[in-house]
Amino acid sequence: MPGTIVLDEPETVDEERLAPLWKVICHDDPITTMEFVVDMLTKIFRQPMPRAMELMLRVHMQGSAVIGLWPESVARKKVNRAHAMARAQLFPLTLSLEKDE
Repeated sequence: MPGTIVLDEPETVDEERLAPLWKVICHDDPITTMEFVVDMLTKIFRQPMPRAMELMLRVHMQGSAVIGLWPESVARKKVNRAHAMARAQLFPLTLSLEKDE
């Protein structure tokens, strides 16, 4: 049709995949305070207060809990920031990473 502009549809690639996500796991210890864990979860991991409280209690009661899923580089940065925050207050907080399957 004269005067009609036809735009090509962008190609979609079925094989395009997102980067795999990594679980950040918080582990219980007898020294790090519950208040510190909640503070760390809200400040570094951006958890809302009710969720931070729930996660802290899960860590305390079960020994560990997955606190979130992020791309590997983001997860590592958050874990490093949390460890630095804990060490600054002399807490032995332990967080680990595990690839989400």
